[in-house]
This record gives sequence, C-alpha cells and structure tokens, in this order.
Amino acid sequence: MNRAYMDHAAATPVRPEVLEAMLPFLSQRFGNPSAVYDLGSEIKAVMEEQRHQVARLIGARRDEIIFTSSGAEANNLAIKGMSLANFQKRGRRLIVSAIEHHSVLNSARFPEKWFDFEVTFLPVDRYGRVDPGRLQQALTPATVMVSVGHGSNEIGTLQDIPALAAVCRAAGVAFHADAVATVGQVPVDVQELGVDLLTISGPALGAPKGIGALYFRKKLRLVPQLNGGIQENGRRGGTENIPGIVGLGRAAELALPELAENAVHLAKLRELLIAGVRERVPHVVYTGHPEKRLPGHASFCFEGIEGEALIFRLSSRGIYGNTGSACASKALKTSPVLGAIGIKPEVAQGSRVFTLNRDNREEEVHYVLSHLPSAVQNLRSFSPVWRQKMAAAAGAPQ
Repeated sequence: MNRAYMDHAAATPVRPEVLEAMLPFLSQRFGNPSAVYDLGSEIKAVMEEQRHQVARLIGARRDEIIFTSSGAEANNLAIKGMSLANFQKRGRRLIVSAIEHHSVLNSARFPEKWFDFEVTFLPVDRYGRVDPGRLQQALTPATVMVSVGHGSNEIGTLQDIPALAAVCRAAGVAFHADAVATVGQVPVDVQELGVDLLTISGPALGAPKGIGALYFRKKLRLVPQLNGGIQENGRRGGTENIPGIVGLGRAAELALPELAENAVHLAKLRELLIAGVRERVPHVVYTGHPEKRLPGHASFCFEGIEGEALIFRLSSRGIYGNTGSACASKALKTSPVLGAIGIKPEVAQGSRVFTLNRDNREEEVHYVLSHLPSAVQNLRSFSPVWRQKMAAAAGAPQ
C-alpha cells in the first residue's frame, strides 16, 4: 500500500544525521556536565557547542538559550516565569492572542487562577492575524508581557511579529513569540523580529521528542518552573538531556543552510495540494492567510462531514493528516482557533490539516488527491447535514 505522511506538525522522524550525532551520548559519552572532573567538563563543552548552534539558527547569543524538555515547557517558563518574576513591580496583566497553543493559553490562565492576574485574549481577523493597533489599545501600565505565536500549526498563518513587538517595545512591555511552527521552516532572527523571548521545539527540526529551548533576551528576570540545582544558570533545574541537546544542536546546524531551498520545495507541494483540492472538491473553506503562511501548511474545512471520520477513512489508505491542534485532536470539540477566525461550528467540524516537511514528494500529493475527493463524497452521502444543505440549495431561487 502507498503511504503519504503529512502530519509533521504532530510528529516528524528524527533525521539520520541527528541520530548519528546522538548515539555516542547514549552510551560511551555519558558524563554529567555538572561534574568537575574531565568526563563532565568534556560533556559541558559539547553542550555549550550545541547551545551555540541553536543560538546561531535564530540570530541570538549563546548565553540567551535555555534548554527545556519541549516547546510546551519553554512556553510555560516564558509566561509563568516572566509573570511571577515581574508582577510586583509591573502589574498583574497578561495579553495573549485568541489562537495560541494550549501551552500558552493554559500558562496564562495559571497566574489568572492563582495570583489574580487579568488575561486579555486578543481577537484575530478572518485569517488569524493580530492587528498591531488593537494590541496597542489593549496595553496598560500593568501589562507584564504579551505572547503571540509566530506561526499557527493549525491554520498556517504567519503573524507580523516585528510590528507587534515594536508596539510592546515602545510601551516597555516584554514580548514572547511561540515559534515552534516556524523555526527551521522560515528564517527566524530574534533581532529582526524584536522579541524578548522565543520558543523552539526540537521535533519540529528533526530532533527527537523531549527537547526544546527558550530564547530570552539578556537581563530579563525569570522565575524557574523546575526547581533544582544550578543547571541552565539556575533557570531550569535537573540534569540536562545531553543526547536530546546534541540532537537539537545538530538539527539546528543542518536547518540553517537548507531554509531557502526547503521553503521553495514545500511551497510548491502546498500549492499543488491546494489547487487539487479546489479543483476536485466543492464546498471547501480554505483556512489561514492565503500568502502570509507557513510554506508546508495546507488547511481546509470540508462542509458536511466530520474531520475525524475523514482522518480514519484516509488513514486506511495510508494517508495521514490531522484535524486542529495535535495536542487537542482527541478532544472532539470544535476548534477554538477556527471559531476565533469566524468559521461556523458545523463547518469547523470538517477541518483537515496537512503539514509537510522536506521528505515529502509530489507523488505523495498526487496520491492524496487520488483518494481525498472520493472519501469526502462518500462521507457526505451519509451526512444528514449535507443532505439538508443540498436540499436547501436545490430549493433556493436561482
């Protein structure tokens, strides 16, 4: 059976070069970087070299990178760490966009629940973008920080982060961007973006699960979320995951020179998929910004069907995509992201997200297009919602 895996936002394979770099640190090179003898200092030097590689990918300094266990932990550290470190001097107000990942939304709700913070969830336009003018109106002297994701893994939209960060900088407010969806996919330079904190995920780069990083601009104050020893300059306790860190560093090193070529390759596949769906499947809502979007991301809402049913139907043919955020795909609820951009609940139920990476090929896109239209048509034939819609359309005046 043929196969087309297009759910790289949920999970992606470890790159062979990354695995090769990691293997010695799972067996022979096992020292603890906190040890003062030579086996420890050698590992410490390796870890710092990987920190340099990650920093280089995003235009940061080496000492501005904190290694974490995931992008979710980095988001927690950024939002909770900044809030708890600065509320006594600054205030108790947070601003996040309405379409953030759950690790951002729930991190913001934590100080709201336990420390009497006020959280503003900024609305977005129909493409999922935050208006800088609306952000400026929402800022107050009590605002501790703002968090807006650089790119959405659910609808593919890229935000105008430089404009949003400039609004915050003028007001003296820290700005955080969740860049899990963008680092390694599009050029990301923290100096050009103007951000104070930025989240990175290892798996998104072809590194293993269980590793991530947080960029933080020097002199920012963060309260650690994992208390322990002096690791990560006291900002994140616990013995470092050296194999994962080596994997992240190698993945970052590989990603930098490939960015431009991969973006062209992915955008070509994306447009081929979108054009094929538009040509072969009627009554489809294409979500996200048509131009300012991730190069390997295509997202749709197929009217009259359930997205989960389409997932199962296509997976039986070896076609793998997702519906909504991978972290919430089992919740079987209408996506809050699609609701925020104005998609009606009955339409949002038919969402389907395809996320591509460097290994996908045109043959896989053609394979998807050979099965997707018939799968949608078949599911619609059983759908009372679809029959009702078609009956109403047939009876409508021409």
